[in-house]
Amino acid sequence: MTIPTYRVPLTTLLFFVCCPWAFSAPSSIQSHDAFFAAIAAHCGKAYEGKVTVDNAPGDAFANKTLIMHVRRCNENQLQVPFHVGDDASRTWLITKTGSGLSLKHDHRHKDGSEDALTQYGGHTLDGGWPQVQSFPADQYSKNLFVDAQIPQSIGNTWQMFIYPKVFTYRLIRQGREFRVDFDLTKPITPPPAPWGYQD
Repeated sequence: MTIPTYRVPLTTLLFFVCCPWAFSAPSSIQSHDAFFAAIAAHCGKAYEGKVTVDNAPGDAFANKTLIMHVRRCNENQLQVPFHVGDDASRTWLITKTGSGLSLKHDHRHKDGSEDALTQYGGHTLDGGWPQVQSFPADQYSKNLFVDAQIPQSIGNTWQMFIYPKVFTYRLIRQGREFRVDFDLTKPITPPPAPWGYQD
């Protein structure tokens, strides 16, 4: 018995290898899609916020203007810079993965280069709610935190809440809570592009 052979054109193989994004399915869980769409509805707008909970306060956020800017949006990713005074090093990346949503923290230096502590975050483990999603630290982040000698952060869970009048970013772990609430009723002039990005 002869086993038939099939020849796949080289261009087809290269497409599969080089362009995996072409086959990635967006999140299809209704609560994830609704949450993503609720943030995307603010695309292009910026809002000022304030720290409402911080049980280990320091100088990083004290007396600084806090601004979130829903800067770039497409069907699979939201880019949301978080400006802290003149520090434009932080951008939240909310991405549909096909099995849920991921949250990454893209941290850059002023010259656009990546910070040593960057791309940490987590992935949803359940459906969450249209208004609330939680992102427990993923394995990449845990490894990064151990290498950076901040092992207490391996228990991090980041949460985001989106309601008609407020957007909330929250970090929790054992013994630690940090929360910033942004007023969605008062759009402000968007800030310049965050470090590492271009207008």
